[in-house]
Amino acid sequence: MAFLKFNKSELVNLEYSLKREIIAANRSGAYCNTSIVTCNTRRYHGLLAVPVGELGGGKYMLLSALDESLVLRGKQFNLGIHCYGDTYEPRGHKYIVDFDADPVPVVTYKVGGILFTKTIMMVPDNDQVLIRYELLDAPSKVSLMLKPFMAFRSVHSLTAQNSEAYTGFDQIESGVAFRMYNGFPWLNLQTSSASVFKYQPYWYNGVTYSDEYRRGFDCREDLFVPGTFTLDLKPGESVVFSASVNEINPKGLKRKFTDTLKKMGSIESYHDLLVHNARMFKCRQGDKLRINAGFSWLETGLLRETIVSLPGLTLYADGNCEEFESILDTLISDEQERLFRRTTQCEAPLRLTETIQQYIRFSGREKQIWKKYGETLKGIIESYAPGRRKEIAMHPNGLLWSQMDGVALSWMNAYVYGRPVTERAGYQIETNAFWYNALCFAIDMETKYGAKKDNEFLARWTPVRDLVKQNFQPTFWRQDWGYLVDYAGNGNQDRAVRPNILFAICLDYIAVDDEVVSDTVMTINDELLTKRGLRSLSPRNEAYRGVYEGSQIDRDLAYHQGCAFPDLLAPYIDVCFRMMGPAFRNRANYLVEGFFEDISKHGVGAFSELYDGDPPHEPHGAIASAMSTAALLRIEYIMDQYRKEEK
Repeated sequence: MAFLKFNKSELVNLEYSLKREIIAANRSGAYCNTSIVTCNTRRYHGLLAVPVGELGGGKYMLLSALDESLVLRGKQFNLGIHCYGDTYEPRGHKYIVDFDADPVPVVTYKVGGILFTKTIMMVPDNDQVLIRYELLDAPSKVSLMLKPFMAFRSVHSLTAQNSEAYTGFDQIESGVAFRMYNGFPWLNLQTSSASVFKYQPYWYNGVTYSDEYRRGFDCREDLFVPGTFTLDLKPGESVVFSASVNEINPKGLKRKFTDTLKKMGSIESYHDLLVHNARMFKCRQGDKLRINAGFSWLETGLLRETIVSLPGLTLYADGNCEEFESILDTLISDEQERLFRRTTQCEAPLRLTETIQQYIRFSGREKQIWKKYGETLKGIIESYAPGRRKEIAMHPNGLLWSQMDGVALSWMNAYVYGRPVTERAGYQIETNAFWYNALCFAIDMETKYGAKKDNEFLARWTPVRDLVKQNFQPTFWRQDWGYLVDYAGNGNQDRAVRPNILFAICLDYIAVDDEVVSDTVMTINDELLTKRGLRSLSPRNEAYRGVYEGSQIDRDLAYHQGCAFPDLLAPYIDVCFRMMGPAFRNRANYLVEGFFEDISKHGVGAFSELYDGDPPHEPHGAIASAMSTAALLRIEYIMDQYRKEEK
């Protein structure tokens, strides 16, 4: 489609094209990720990475790349591209004339009189990548040669030539199968048309990933190439190449490709694009449905990331309440330890209340939802009672004190030299805001639907709620400074202006006065708000770092010291609509339109994890973020609700 398209001048400019990545994932969490010119620049890049339960459930890169060559009248043209140190060889990107994605990547090559396309697609219901090659035009018959580069290693590591690798293969129908190490699945390489596989085993040493080099990481690896597939194509003909963990019937490959592409549908609006992305993060393994936090290196089933992104990826994407409950039920089952006993993100279990509140507002089924999840929410509250958790303590004033020396006990959890960049020991404002919201909601629900007599929960926690209400504002509000503080501890109040203050004013139950709400919004507007989310620290602070670049240490110092996070924009916009009503809609449009201007950057057609705090707010982090996508879907839903009110 038009807004996911690149022209020849952009594609042949490696400084431009290598910074733009394609990402596709299926329902198991397997993925395909590379640059738009199919040159890998990260260790996470490759054509087929799959989760492997036998190796601990992490993702493993099987097929790193597939080089194509066209042979016309004895002359060979190599379309692949790899980096070796400072050298790119071959330089097949020079033949690329077009790229678009609607909804899957299509790369068009022009070599003399040859016009040739490559279309890459992940299969939703199988750990399989399909690549369709079409010879649109040529003076005569063309031979297509395909050379697979295999890795067989964790996506987080690199591999090297070694004697333990099994480099032999099994012959299968219209292809060959490889398993370089025990415990890995077989990689089945097959073609839809008859091809000849010539076994010529060779290690390509020193393949270099430029993004890893730029960040100061190990960046070179050796990849095994077993040989070459060769087949002939006439003008107008096509062939489908399959790389899969299962052997398939090659005769059905073309139809499978066509049918799968048809089911995906076209992307004709930004809403379609958001929903397309939302599907990518929902991973089913067996009968369990979980959320992948982001591609390509974030994990599946993370507590905070799932809690925050769940409503957006299900309710606001397509109204799927069944998926919402399925993912939530799996999360509660998986995360008993963190929800009820200990976690280094003290606020995360308490955020589950907000997620349930959104579900109730969306569905209107308050009583049924409380009956199902009420015991879980009450159990989380009970787990914060004195003596229950080592990382956090409820003080006599009702507030929660978070402290473990040398440990970051919040979502701001970057470390440098083994020490947290933002330790924030003491009363954290967002943790206590979520605490108050959880207490108020549970007490109200239990009053409505719980035992009418001798209700021990109400008797125990109602006084605590009242204490939190009484002490929250005096603890965090500084009238002389004119803003809420980020955390307070040991007689001090931290002067740093951070977006955590947002949670003191955006939840269903808040413990501050209306004047504080208004002043807090003004503070956010003046110091934290950008067109790509809220900054994690005010630029007026001497620790502020507005650009997320450089070494790992440089980036970790910037991560929560200035980077803008899109997921924070959703609760901010929600608050502003509550304050101003439909009159805020134009401003909300202004704040989200920039994300769609950026869909041709970083992750093509995807929404990034974070952005520079400084203009022009370049995207960084995971190229496709569940939390960012969910936030934009939530914002879209909120705006639609106020649009309906206007009518």
